[in-house]
Amino acid sequence: MRGAAAALADLEREIGAPGAGLDRLCLVPTPFVPEVRLYLAEDAILWWARMEAHAGRRLPPPYWASVWAGGQALARYLLDHPDLVAGRRVLDLAAGSGLVAIAAALAGAAQVVANDIDPYAVAAVTVNAQANHVSVVSRGGDLLDSDPVGVDLLVAGDVLYSRGLAARMLPFLHRAAAAGADVLLGDPGRGHLPPGGLAVVADYPVPTTEPAVDTPLRRVQVLRPAPVLLRDHP
Repeated sequence: MRGAAAALADLEREIGAPGAGLDRLCLVPTPFVPEVRLYLAEDAILWWARMEAHAGRRLPPPYWASVWAGGQALARYLLDHPDLVAGRRVLDLAAGSGLVAIAAALAGAAQVVANDIDPYAVAAVTVNAQANHVSVVSRGGDLLDSDPVGVDLLVAGDVLYSRGLAARMLPFLHRAAAAGADVLLGDPGRGHLPPGGLAVVADYPVPTTEPAVDTPLRRVQVLRPAPVLLRDHP
């Protein structure tokens, strides 16, 4: 897989010379968080297919090229409650486009790190942060087997979309909480949360713009997990 520097060059070329088709990247306001503008694909599936054809190899799904309901809800919550963010060190896990990280920066965070395993997502965070005139450190790599350090607030939007990922993600979130970080999840009800013990701090009807959705709105909860259940979840 190409690194983040090469992916950034690809995205900057796409942005600098957009095509006429539906697969181009456009800087647009986020539906539920219009304070933040993102470079998104008008059709992420077409963009993915074209980039794979151009590269001559498989590329990871461009989750960063769409804006997801869980991230929108979490970003809205941070902007509406800047007291939770101001002056703090924030980690946006599985950041995708960087929407939540950018919202944290706009809300006054002292430092924001956006992490994703996809080099194109790392690149997208960089260009999106620049477009919104905020400072976000974009980092690649899989953090889930590590111990989170230097984090006051960990935010994660729509990260429990499979049982396997939830089995890795929830222990990491517990370790962050045990180390003293506040943890906030934006979850659209994909069915992989541990039963009970999750404090609902906000509940939003969020416009859905991600590919292959069958409803214009999705109910999304912002949750503060109970550390004991994060520990005990298989």
